[in-house]
Amino acid sequence: MEFSSARQAILQLLRTVAPADLPALLEWMRTSRDFDEFTHDNNDSMLKSIAEDLRNLLPLETMLSSEHLAVQKIQQQPEPTVHVDAFLYDEDVIDSLCEEGKMSRNYCVVCGSYQTAPLGFISHSFSLVELKFIYHHVLPDLSGKLLVDVGSRLGSVLYGGYLYSSALQLYGVELNGDFCQLQEMIIKKYQFTDRIKVLHADICTQDSLLQNADVVIMNNVFEYFLDEAEQARAWECISINVRKQGSLLVTVPSLEESLSGLQVSIQLSSWVEEIPLNYDVYPEKDINREAFEQIHLYKIL
Repeated sequence: MEFSSARQAILQLLRTVAPADLPALLEWMRTSRDFDEFTHDNNDSMLKSIAEDLRNLLPLETMLSSEHLAVQKIQQQPEPTVHVDAFLYDEDVIDSLCEEGKMSRNYCVVCGSYQTAPLGFISHSFSLVELKFIYHHVLPDLSGKLLVDVGSRLGSVLYGGYLYSSALQLYGVELNGDFCQLQEMIIKKYQFTDRIKVLHADICTQDSLLQNADVVIMNNVFEYFLDEAEQARAWECISINVRKQGSLLVTVPSLEESLSGLQVSIQLSSWVEEIPLNYDVYPEKDINREAFEQIHLYKIL
């Protein structure tokens, strides 16, 4: 069927819908992921290609031998927990790996029995749909803006920002040299070098960058990689330097949760204002609503 005929057929079908149901149908058509297979654009395909490249270079758990503290903290969780990178492994990929016996969603409560319970999954990266949520629904137009990703890890926030936003510059600051090399490889392969830069550095050495940033993104950035004293030092550095009035801070989890239990002198009420987010822009059941609700947006006062 040609475009003009298809368009007429759809419009004719809509005219037959009961008036009371038409608004709900149009809202479903506007927000549903049921059309994803028809509407995947080149940006989605490029991010999926990047994810595949990285999957082929990293172990299944996406943890490096150099991440001693992170591995230890995951092992200390009260329930059995594994690291599954949400950018590299979406639900379809996880399902395939489970079918192949390479991954499991459950663990045995009593060895040798049929009593099983769900494994806990931890990710230090945003999934593709979370990236789209952040750049399409959380952040405003970023034309001419400087974005900084603290703890850029595999670079998903940077690649998403390059493809889904008009940010002028995207900086990743990453303490782990191995991850910096992986990011540099992807940036060069996909020709992102004009807008993305990765710094192998401690964020506490980047005062000027933080002071000039229009957007700072922090996803599970310190808890698993620094001890409590180092976490407190890093948060004090962030709070001192991220002071540009009107600039934005995106965090997972909330600032309140991140700072709880740390010995810091940060007064949130005089530093930031939380901006409410609409977590219902993707109302489908297969969206991880709990993951969306961990994303918080703050405006610097």
